[in-house]
Amino acid sequence: MGPMNSAFDLRTRAGRFRVIALAEAVSWVGLLLGMYFKYLGSPRTEVGVKVFGMAHGLIFIGFAIAAVMAGVAYRWTLGTWLLAFLAGVVPLCSVIFIIWADRTGRMGTQGADAGVLTPGRSIIEST
Repeated sequence: MGPMNSAFDLRTRAGRFRVIALAEAVSWVGLLLGMYFKYLGSPRTEVGVKVFGMAHGLIFIGFAIAAVMAGVAYRWTLGTWLLAFLAGVVPLCSVIFIIWADRTGRMGTQGADAGVLTPGRSIIEST
């Protein structure tokens, strides 16, 4: 079986960022559902907010770290940095951001990621 050729390849910075951005959006959905049941639902319960609040907080920190790593690797402009961090704050916008970043080439080209490590392949050096 050949090397994994997927947008969610965890061996690449872009792949790791995509996975964390997707997890961030899913945790937002869980947190929003938890808030619904805390304030409006029947029966009212705080369990969803407690579980998804903590999970979302941890995943958001991971999203911020992954955004910094991707931004440095792909040499994002200040505007792209701002959009990335805004996307982490606005519910579900992390997914919109990764779609936009992919379509506009801000996540590099697939397969050309400098962070890909494939056994048996030599690293291309430039001077």
